[in-house]
Amino acid sequence: MSELFDAVDALVASRSPLPPPAERKRLRQAHGLTLDEIATALKVRRATLSGWEAGKTEPRPPERDAYARLLKQLARLYPPDPQPTGPEPAVPEAAPAPAAPAAPTDAPTTPTAVSEQEPPAQAVSHPRRTVRPARTSDASPPAPRPRTPPEPTGGDPRFANGPLLVLDADPEGRVTGYGVGGLVLDVPAKSLPALVEWTLRDARLGAPRLHQCGQDADPLLVLTEAACERYGLPPHLPEPERLAGRLPQDHKVLKQLDRADWRLTRRGFGPWARIYRPAQGRTRQCVQLCIPSWNALDPRTWGDAARLEPAGLARVLGTYAARVTTPRGSTAVTGLELMTALNPPTRAGEPDESGRRHREHRPGSLGEHPVDCAPCEAPDGHPLLAHLPRFHQRGPAEMLLEEAYDWARELTDAECMRRYLVGIDVNLAFGAAANGAVVGLASPPVHVTAPAFDPALPGSWLVDLSHVDLSRVRLGDRWRELRGDLLPSPFTPTGERPTGPAWYATPTVAYAVELGYDVTPREAWIREDKGRYLDGWYKRLRDAYVRTMGDLGVADKLPPADFLDAMAGHRQRDPEMAMVLDAVKSTVKGGIGKLRERARGGGWKPGQAWPALSRPTWRPDVRAAVISRARTNMHRKMLNLAAEAGRYPVAVLSDCAVYAADGPSPLHVLPYDEAGRTVPGSFRIGVSPGMVKHEGTQSTLWAEEMREKHGETLNLARYIKTGDVTAGDDEE
Repeated sequence: MSELFDAVDALVASRSPLPPPAERKRLRQAHGLTLDEIATALKVRRATLSGWEAGKTEPRPPERDAYARLLKQLARLYPPDPQPTGPEPAVPEAAPAPAAPAAPTDAPTTPTAVSEQEPPAQAVSHPRRTVRPARTSDASPPAPRPRTPPEPTGGDPRFANGPLLVLDADPEGRVTGYGVGGLVLDVPAKSLPALVEWTLRDARLGAPRLHQCGQDADPLLVLTEAACERYGLPPHLPEPERLAGRLPQDHKVLKQLDRADWRLTRRGFGPWARIYRPAQGRTRQCVQLCIPSWNALDPRTWGDAARLEPAGLARVLGTYAARVTTPRGSTAVTGLELMTALNPPTRAGEPDESGRRHREHRPGSLGEHPVDCAPCEAPDGHPLLAHLPRFHQRGPAEMLLEEAYDWARELTDAECMRRYLVGIDVNLAFGAAANGAVVGLASPPVHVTAPAFDPALPGSWLVDLSHVDLSRVRLGDRWRELRGDLLPSPFTPTGERPTGPAWYATPTVAYAVELGYDVTPREAWIREDKGRYLDGWYKRLRDAYVRTMGDLGVADKLPPADFLDAMAGHRQRDPEMAMVLDAVKSTVKGGIGKLRERARGGGWKPGQAWPALSRPTWRPDVRAAVISRARTNMHRKMLNLAAEAGRYPVAVLSDCAVYAADGPSPLHVLPYDEAGRTVPGSFRIGVSPGMVKHEGTQSTLWAEEMREKHGETLNLARYIKTGDVTAGDDEE
């Protein structure tokens, strides 16, 4: 009989009622829970839970019953709000949070756990929704394009209109705001101070926090040239202001803001301006402005986004905001701030005797305060190196030099007989390298002498790796004989074999051990406070990348041949989504690069500190670890391909490797069997980060002509995509 009861219980559980997808997400966010927390409790993947909330899939037993039970309990705590018929009430905070800092700082900043801007309890006028077509500057209507479905807003009434608006003005001075999902709003504000007030009071713009200990994203207003003129701003910055990167302090608009008690960050009023009032208690008042005509959207990362009509620009920026985060500056700045938003430095501590909560360090984060780097990790001009002579050139034994590959060699006679050179490019290589990277956290490095190497300890090691011979390496559990002269060294960016002791990040030294060689470090700077700080950052950017590729017609888990076919012309299928794709890729590369931001102008002199050093996210050791993993990952794939298929690269640039082949396709380079399997541990064709796509193909004759014209040291990987030697480097 008990078996029958169990069968009945299982049948009931298989049909456990669930609320609509949007309500599932609202309940989770109302309780301050993250996808990772619920996924861990239910023992499912984060992507699975995300699919349940998006309505793409439905849970099955036994997880369905547990998920339904969770939602039922949350529904009792957070019943849905009735449709407002009058003034909108203030929205309660989703979770307790510590007090905010006195004012937002320059981007990138270190957010603290603060609550969101709440609408006042008194009556407010809601923006009126209209369905007018977007105005364009061209007489002819834009060509039709495929549309992606609007991103889910999460059901938070505070942000009902999405993360941003693109503001445009007509000749009569009427201002219209274009939002995500085709939303069009009338904007009644007549001046810039009034616009900021309206945005915080009535516009219901913003985005929920990405972590329960973080803060909500500030509203973003994007001003077209017409909107700039309407609010008294120049449509284009004059030359002096363009060079300074901001408006002069005596500009009339800045005086208006000052009279209205609004402030600007130290960066002033530039292409990305933050307008705020000092926080009072837990209330944050801050609006971000983006002015594309002032070069806020760099064409190197956003393509022609600045030239789009308002509705198209809202689609591009809104999609990016939903999948990555609301832009807060360049993609590099946004990438850095995304790290902090996903891994905040502080959390609310236990209540004290008076019941008040105070901020405390959050384990697993980089903390609130900057951490000094090791002397070997410091770039030239750092205050730690102020004692060195002015023109002293540091060598490998004095500085850590972990950079991406830039290596090429001459073609062998056998390779010259092949007709083609085929370039293959690793998708989101630095993002894939960040996944699983163990890096130092909030504690300073500790110097040790003659340490035993520990691959689990992040840090920098002074060790001699010149004895590692690529002609004989251990792959797995056996030794293999290879043509070491046809492979780049994994220990230097130039691919040249090291000649003596040098500083290396932990992944590089660990790779030497993996190849079967003993290492004896002379000294090291190690970090015992460690963690996988970048995992959440990678996963969010990975999901954004894969989903955007899907919008461009390149689905996940396609067979290699079908994937290559789908990649042909994928950018032309939806140019706007191609802009989002470029921005996602630039966020990965720029975010990693920003970890070691160098001094730029401003009267800086070597030996003096520069502003970036005051950030907790100024971490050259973290950057070095990621680049080290990216380079050794690349080398490991090339090594496995050489060992199993006898194929050797002729040039490598960052994440692009060039091979000689008998045909023009990557399938002529990478051996796939009938079951779709290729060399284990080598390159695999596909859309996921770490897999490869076709970068470009040129003839062997082209290569010989280019090197005769430009020299034998020409890196063919740099120009394999277009064949034009004058083209810029388009690496990730």
